[in-house]
Amino acid sequence: MRVMEYAVIIESGPRNMSAYLPDLPGCVATGWTEEEVIKNIRDAARFHIEGMREAGERVPKPTCKAVQVKL
Repeated sequence: MRVMEYAVIIESGPRNMSAYLPDLPGCVATGWTEEEVIKNIRDAARFHIEGMREAGERVPKPTCKAVQVKL
């Protein structure tokens, strides 16, 4: 199986952090720290993709890219 790299959006909230993958709608995770939310979204994405494959759904290829710009 080849490794795919998806863009992950991480947001800080008042109590924790959350993350989602624009290319995998419905795949979200939370965590107390950036390190924890990254681990959790990685696990969530693997589980999400596994479920898609088991359901016979096509797994979307990564198309989104996240960058930071200085303003």
